[in-house]
Amino acid sequence: MCGLFFSIQTDPPNWVGYLIATLFGLGYPVGIYHLLDRRPQIIINEVGVFDRTTYKEFINWDVIQGAFSIDMLGQKFVVLKVDEKYLSSIKKEKFARSISNLVDFGPQRINISLGQVAIDEVKLAEFILAMIKVPPKDRKEKLKDRVL
Repeated sequence: MCGLFFSIQTDPPNWVGYLIATLFGLGYPVGIYHLLDRRPQIIINEVGVFDRTTYKEFINWDVIQGAFSIDMLGQKFVVLKVDEKYLSSIKKEKFARSISNLVDFGPQRINISLGQVAIDEVKLAEFILAMIKVPPKDRKEKLKDRVL
């Protein structure tokens, strides 16, 4: 709306309004894509935890040392404490890297946003804590049986 308002005003040049309308108008297709995207955001299996929106590979159960939930301004997160050696090798999306620099969750911490996931963050953190204690050979069976 602001871009169209600027395009019909006489003070700023018309191209400024059209530029603003075009740039912000590009957000609609992206928003609709994310709204209709049916792929899972978080995948938990015998290998580890995968957050599709932030990280490019699984966070292995063996490097997770702890987990806790946090509610920051109404946004729910599960924060994972990981091995310091692993933290430097993690591959984040470019946008996630810039955001994670603004919010400090502490040393050796990885955050998993639960904003678009209908799950209790406390139960997820407890589940992750239980899974890191399970021996690697038993993880697949425990996930299959949903014992935890």
